[in-house]
Amino acid sequence: MNQESAEVTTPIRNFSVQLSPTPRGARLARLLAVEQLRSWGLPPTPAEHLVAELAANAVVHGRVPGRDFRLLLYVVGDTLRIEVTDTAGDRRPCPRQPSAEAESGRGLILVEALAARWGVAAGPPPRKTVWAEVTLLAPEPGSPCCGDTGALPQGPRG
Repeated sequence: MNQESAEVTTPIRNFSVQLSPTPRGARLARLLAVEQLRSWGLPPTPAEHLVAELAANAVVHGRVPGRDFRLLLYVVGDTLRIEVTDTAGDRRPCPRQPSAEAESGRGLILVEALAARWGVAAGPPPRKTVWAEVTLLAPEPGSPCCGDTGALPQGPRG
């Protein structure tokens, strides 16, 4: 029996790294994500900010001593998905409006503003994954495909 299969016309790209649940690990997550996105020909913003917030939350709120967190980036079609998995599945993130005097607590509000979609998925105990998606716009004909002047990730919130 001869069957034709559908060909995938857009490449599927992914990157995964396990990092220590420390401020240094969160900074490294952001730096590695920026470099990976550039190597794929994608602009780093707003993904850089999303990775920074999700990694910082994993370090501050999802830290369990001796257990690392994982950063996963992947692109399918016109969507970049960012996932940060930690081992504090019993502590689910919840965005809330901090007081005007508060020096922190705005990270998930920023994630809501920058991501087309975001959410939390339970993993095998004791894990949880906080994810955010960014829609990548195709570059204008004749424009560069990467760097600061390439396609800008944006999209409707949903």
